Amino acid sequence: MNDAMRMDRVRRFIGTLNQARELGLTVTSAKKGQLTLCLPYSDLIIGNPDTGVIHGGAITTLMDTASGSATMCALDDFELCPTLDLRVDYMRPAVPHKAVFARAETYKVTRNIIFTRCEAFHETGETIANCVGTFMRIGKEAMPKSFRDLIDGEKE
Repeated sequence: MNDAMRMDRVRRFIGTLNQARELGLTVTSAKKGQLTLCLPYSDLIIGNPDTGVIHGGAITTLMDTASGSATMCALDDFELCPTLDLRVDYMRPAVPHKAVFARAETYKVTRNIIFTRCEAFHETGETIANCVGTFMRIGKEAMPKSFRDLIDGEKE
């Protein structure tokens, strides 16, 4: 599987997630075991109306989605890997009116669990939050073939 195929797979998967569509998440890069997503700034995700700071829940969703999607970039065959644990450490609030990016990578893939780390940041490189996650491998046969085909692009 090449990087273009990984990017297409993640784009199709994110397109099935209501919260990702609502937040406007987009894939900016995908490689073996790594990817970057973008969360555009929007009035819908403001957590503090007085300052315009993005709600922490939107940042957590971005990081969880990036980390979970990185698992798809680590595996040749698509399989859903639900989040078992996600620990997020916030360093600073996101700057209002600026997009937030999340770069996630898998650092260990076992038969049952995939371990990830992720950083949320602005284009300037300032870290907003870091997280580590664990994702359970349930196997490609644990989901309907029609969904696997949709994500892998075999039936569009």
